[in-house]
Amino acid sequence: MISPFLAYDATAVSSAGAVRRHNEDAFLLRSVDGLWVLSDGMGGHARGDLASRRIVDALAGDRLPAPVTTEAVQARLADAHAELLAVAARLGGNVVVGGTVVAVLIRDRLLTCLWAGDSRLYRLRQGELRQLTRDHSEVQALVDRGLLSAREARYHPGAHVVTRAVGAPQGLVLDRICQPLRPGDVFLLCSDGLTGVVAEGEIAAILAAPPGQDRAAALLNLALHRGAPDNVTVILLHETGF
Repeated sequence: MISPFLAYDATAVSSAGAVRRHNEDAFLLRSVDGLWVLSDGMGGHARGDLASRRIVDALAGDRLPAPVTTEAVQARLADAHAELLAVAARLGGNVVVGGTVVAVLIRDRLLTCLWAGDSRLYRLRQGELRQLTRDHSEVQALVDRGLLSAREARYHPGAHVVTRAVGAPQGLVLDRICQPLRPGDVFLLCSDGLTGVVAEGEIAAILAAPPGQDRAAALLNLALHRGAPDNVTVILLHETGF
C-alpha cells in the first residue's frame, strides 16, 4: 500500500563552471515547505546574476503563505517579473534583465512544476529517466518542427537562446505540469550547464547509484571534467531517509 504522504529532501551543488568567472545561477531549498527553485540568469544579457537572485528571493523567507500553494508561487514569480522589467527600464537601451526558472512544489503524493526557459526537471523512476519539462528555446522549436534532431539541437550554436523567461519583455508565460508521486522516485532540477555536456544516459546512471553516494556532486564533477563552459547547478530531490 502506497503511503498517503511522501516527504522529500534535497541536495544541491552549484558552480561557475570551468570557464566563466561568475556564477549567474541561483537556487532555493525549502524542503520543510516542499518547495525547490532553480534559476539561470540569461547569458549575454545585463545582470544575469541579479535576475536569478531576485527570482529565487521572491520565493524565500515569509513571502509565501503557509502552506505554500502553486497559485502563490505563480503570483510571486509574476512580481519578480515586474521587478526585473523595472530594473531593465532603469538601465535603458533595450536591456533585458531576466532568467529561467524551474520551481517544484510537492504536496502529499503530487508534484507540481512551474517553469519558463530551458532549466529542466527530470524524474528517475524504476531506473528510467524522463525529462518532465520541455525547453522554451529556439532549438526546441526547430526540433518540434522536425528541422533538427535532438542530438543536433544539443550542439546547435543557438542552443542557449531561450524564448521564455522571467523578465522577458514579451511577458511571463509559465508552463505547468502535475505528476503523481511513487515511492522511490528521484527528481533532478538542473540548469543547462549540466545537460550541455552530460548526456541523459550518464545522468540516469549516476542517479541510479546506491544510496549514500553523493550523486549531486558526481553530476557536477562530471560536468567540470567535460570542461563545463557554462554555470552548472544541480538540485537532487529524494525521499527523506533515502
